[in-house]
Amino acid sequence: MYGVLDISTSALTAQRTNMNTIAGNVANLWTTRGEGNAPYRRRIPIFKTGNPNAGPGKPGVHVQKIIKSQDPFRKVYDPSHPDAVKSGKDSGYVLFPNIHLGTEMVNAMMAARAYEANVAVTEVTKTMASTLLRTLA
Repeated sequence: MYGVLDISTSALTAQRTNMNTIAGNVANLWTTRGEGNAPYRRRIPIFKTGNPNAGPGKPGVHVQKIIKSQDPFRKVYDPSHPDAVKSGKDSGYVLFPNIHLGTEMVNAMMAARAYEANVAVTEVTKTMASTLLRTLA
C-alpha cells in the first residue's frame, strides 16, 4: 500500500515541477532580453519513469531534466521598440520568446488534472488503509 503512496507522491512532485515551469513560461511571455541579450526560451520538462528518491528500479515518475525549446522566436514588427533589430533583413522586428499562451494554458490544465488525479489516488489509498485498520481492530 505504501508503494501506491510513493508512486502518487512522485507524480505530485513531477506535476508541481511541470506547473512551475509552465508558470515561468507564462511569466516570461514578453521578455525580450534574457541570457546573452536573446529572448527568453520556452522551458519544457522531460518526464521519466522511475522514482530515484525511492531507490533504483522503484515505480513512479520524475522530471529528468528541463530543456529549452529550440523553436524559432516570434517576430513582431515594431521599429519603435528598444529591442527592435536595427539592421538586416529583420530590421524593425522585435524577437519575442517562442511561447504560445494557448499551448501553455492547455499544458497547465493537463498538469492540474494530473495533479488532482494523484491527490484522489492518495485519498482513496488513505481511506482503504483506514477501513482495513478498522476491520482488523
